[in-house]
Amino acid sequence: MKKLTKLLSLVLCLAMLFSLAACASKDDTTTDTSSDTSDTTDTTSDGEKTVRLGLIGPMTGDNANYGTSTRDGAQIAVDEINEAGGVNGYTFVLDTQDSQGDPDSAVSAYGKLMDSGMNVSLGCVLSGEAQSVITAAVEDGILIVTPTSSAVACIEGNPNAFRVCFNDAAQGTASADYIADNNLGTKIAVFYQSDIDYSAGLYETFQAEAANRGLEIVEEQTFTAGSNTDFSTQINAIRDSGCELVFLPIYAAEAATFLTQAAGKLDGITFFGCDGMDGIQTKVSDTSLIEGLMMLTPFAADAEDAATQSFVEKYVPVHGTEPDQFAADGYDAVYIVKAAMEQCGKTPADADFNEAMVAAMYEIQVEGLTGTMTWDENNEPNKPAKAMVFHDGVAKLFAE
Repeated sequence: MKKLTKLLSLVLCLAMLFSLAACASKDDTTTDTSSDTSDTTDTTSDGEKTVRLGLIGPMTGDNANYGTSTRDGAQIAVDEINEAGGVNGYTFVLDTQDSQGDPDSAVSAYGKLMDSGMNVSLGCVLSGEAQSVITAAVEDGILIVTPTSSAVACIEGNPNAFRVCFNDAAQGTASADYIADNNLGTKIAVFYQSDIDYSAGLYETFQAEAANRGLEIVEEQTFTAGSNTDFSTQINAIRDSGCELVFLPIYAAEAATFLTQAAGKLDGITFFGCDGMDGIQTKVSDTSLIEGLMMLTPFAADAEDAATQSFVEKYVPVHGTEPDQFAADGYDAVYIVKAAMEQCGKTPADADFNEAMVAAMYEIQVEGLTGTMTWDENNEPNKPAKAMVFHDGVAKLFAE
């Protein structure tokens, strides 16, 4: 009996020792995993401290030129900042997600960026995508500096969201003013896409300002995403309207289709677009189709300032074409983040990083490729616009 008691005691002791060892092993594993997760948020595998910038846009599909241009411009800025030593002891990393131009895919892309440790969002390239992401973004509280989402609603309702480009309302008003100020025509026809906020929003404010400036809208023609391949009916109506200028607040792909089909039918008429027209030279089969085409934009690749010339010299050898406004907006967005970090003196390691970055946006002034920028109480940029005109397939500053 005594032998049995001793044997049971020995078994119990061994079981307790094994249990303690197992608990210690489990606790050690949890601690290591937590440490690894922390490393992935603001440091690289070799311990380098990083600020993760997230960009969402169409990298494939019909509107891929907008997404890739924005990404490529932003990457040049990231490389420049890192080569100069970074900011506040941190370097930048650009993480890009392909939305394919689809709002639902944009929401999924935003989630992936947050899961990967995004510290600052560069928002979405297209307005339709941006509006689908805005709800999730406001809940996370991170700073958003969107380079190119121009619809007013893209930053409405999110006090942490700021814009680099002009909003649609501002572009529509500025276009009417520019046409009137430079005597480009008084009888105006308008061709726009009625089922997207970008195009419809631009036309709405253009129409209001045109009335204020004595411009007469003699013809209004529309199309939708489901009817964007044959514009012959609209072109004939515009031809018969007696207009002197056609206002085209549409994207480059549809503008290329319109101008191709209008060739020989609208001779002597001026065509005027906005920032969505950027990159149209890559969409037409013959650049003579865009000869004389004008567009309102804050960036000119042929500007003579040192910053623009340096940017173009770095961009062209890598991408084989001159940078457009989307590339310049992407570049400026990264430098805006840098300026905000320098102003507030914070890093992602600080608990109040997000709040400090947002507050800094109202205090900074950035000398960008797209102009000298400050931000108003609505988080909109203050900067001048320029007009470009195409000659021999290249956009040049319009001589006023």
